[in-house]
Amino acid sequence: MPSGPPRDAATQRPDNAPVAYFITFACYGGTLHGNENGSVDRDHNLAGSRYLPLDVRREAAEAGNRRQQPYVLDKEHRDLVLKSIREVCSYRVWPLHAAHVRSTHVHVVLTATARPERVMRDLKAYASRMLNRQGCDHPRRLRWGRHGSSRYLWKREQVQSTVRYVLEGQGPPMATYPTI
Repeated sequence: MPSGPPRDAATQRPDNAPVAYFITFACYGGTLHGNENGSVDRDHNLAGSRYLPLDVRREAAEAGNRRQQPYVLDKEHRDLVLKSIREVCSYRVWPLHAAHVRSTHVHVVLTATARPERVMRDLKAYASRMLNRQGCDHPRRLRWGRHGSSRYLWKREQVQSTVRYVLEGQGPPMATYPTI
């Protein structure tokens, strides 16, 4: 863990800041636009909006553009990613409300003064560093999708319902915080 004072502290949140963020990011190559799993793009990304329609040609084109095979997190990798999430939240003094590391994606609910883009970048960077330190993959392995999703949670009720979704609405629990 880095030394020195934390560079962010949730206790310094301005009054007009969201209560928390809901951050989601996928493993590399696991989400292809146009597949039957209901993907989104910049024109289909509003809450409650329809997913992209099935488009076999688009899905095949995106699969052909991958530089590496899709990245899938096994139990050891999921546990390490969860550990890294807890470490970065501790170091940055970001209260962690919930996290669920799945085989193909990661959900995190936390409070931070930093912008959600920075939060997501730090979560991915810490996870990659942890996996590199443990020798899990080649350091040049592409692990994370280029973007992700960040939702602002403005009310405590939204935080509570999102935490329930993260912990209970994902199918069988994998690597979770808090442990369920």
